[in-house]
Amino acid sequence: MRRRRLGPGDTGVRNRRRDALRSGVMQTKWEYVTAPVLIHATKQILDNWGEDGWELVQIVPGPNPESLVAYFKRPRSQS
Repeated sequence: MRRRRLGPGDTGVRNRRRDALRSGVMQTKWEYVTAPVLIHATKQILDNWGEDGWELVQIVPGPNPESLVAYFKRPRSQS
């Protein structure tokens, strides 16, 4: 597949924000949190965060073998 080279008439990344403002569509702003997760209670802990509107982004090994560290995000409130 050949890639097309961008020319002077092509809109670039910097124009996307301007176009979004004109169309009334704004990019979602996120807030993030990290939380320890115990291996023996993973489902319950993740369900609790999910009920509060948090979406799991990634989970990685924690500082000891019995724990994990979870990274969550959710849309930032408009207030």
